[in-house]
Amino acid sequence: MTRPEPAKALSHIRVLDLTRVRAGPTCCRVLADFGADVIKVEAPPGVDRNEGMSGPRHGYDMLNLHRNKRSLSLNLRTPRGRELFLELVRQADVVVENFRPDVKDRLGIAYEALQAVNPRIILASISGYGQSGPYRDRAGFDQIAQGMGGLMSVTGLPGQGPVRAGIAVADSSAGLYAALGILVALSERDRSGQGQWVQTSLLEAQIALMDFQAARYLVDGVVPEPAGNDHPYSTPMGVMPTADGHLNIGVGGDGQWQAFCRAVGRDDLGSDPDFATQEDRFRNRPRLKPLLEELFRTRSTADWLDLLEAAGVPAGPIYRVDEVFADPQVEHLGIAVPCDHPARGAMRLVGQPIGLSRTPARIDRPAPDAGEHTADILGMIGLSAAEVAALKAEGIV
Repeated sequence: MTRPEPAKALSHIRVLDLTRVRAGPTCCRVLADFGADVIKVEAPPGVDRNEGMSGPRHGYDMLNLHRNKRSLSLNLRTPRGRELFLELVRQADVVVENFRPDVKDRLGIAYEALQAVNPRIILASISGYGQSGPYRDRAGFDQIAQGMGGLMSVTGLPGQGPVRAGIAVADSSAGLYAALGILVALSERDRSGQGQWVQTSLLEAQIALMDFQAARYLVDGVVPEPAGNDHPYSTPMGVMPTADGHLNIGVGGDGQWQAFCRAVGRDDLGSDPDFATQEDRFRNRPRLKPLLEELFRTRSTADWLDLLEAAGVPAGPIYRVDEVFADPQVEHLGIAVPCDHPARGAMRLVGQPIGLSRTPARIDRPAPDAGEHTADILGMIGLSAAEVAALKAEGIV
């Protein structure tokens, strides 16, 4: 396979990645895909009690989360390991960590310690609940944040009870918000010359993603309830059964409602005063929904999609994951990116959903093996091969 051109947008940025599991690695993956030199700092074998939490080294999750990074093996629990890390901080732009807040204090790598050796450094901290407050030292996990942030209370069918989302919503969004905060801090540093401490948490990220549901409560005092596959306040918008499966429809306004009724051959519904406005349709959804479900069961999913597309009414299939990547539009977008790995061979990974016309993201390096680049990275701060070998013998790298 032809090796892709390296990404360039962030090639002037060096990141020390102390993260594990998902939120932190997601943040660093964004920076790495756009060209930042991301150094994954990980403990030597047997030092980290959480070793293996992200699954096998050559498993799909590790390969997808840690591509485009270099790996440094370093024991931060030793004085020499911490000293070497701070030397790397002198040459770095960003440090990202998602320890519990007290851990970086115990390791001696809190923001004040990093700032003392490099006033331009940006520390990004991702925690479960925040860097201060009564839950500061609790361990955070995605599903717990989904529950505490309100997502599970509005997900699922009415009367079913709380349901988690099928993906790590809080973890992934916290990583993305951290990446956004880092980019803001880097931009501000161009003016001030000073770094700063960027903070986010799984709980804050989950609440932010609640968006209109959270605002509905904060502004109007309404506690939203689960609506299943129906939109919380717009109808008809949601899942319809067909003769051979299901599809999603999205009728967004009164004009579109009229176009929808004509397209499906039910002009009578378009002229029914009970369904004349969005408010009317929502109020009378218990009557409207069974009528549409009965109608949609008379044709195949493909037939309905063709008919609705011709009428300009939003609709779409409901895919399994294999069908997602077989869709012609998804293939055209190229979000399944080829990559070669020395152990796994040719494979595809999930690309960045952001296009830049001059400096796009690339996947030009597979996920590294643990400590694969230790000698090269420590060489940047002047250590010889013999010195690195001695550190290895002492269990520091």
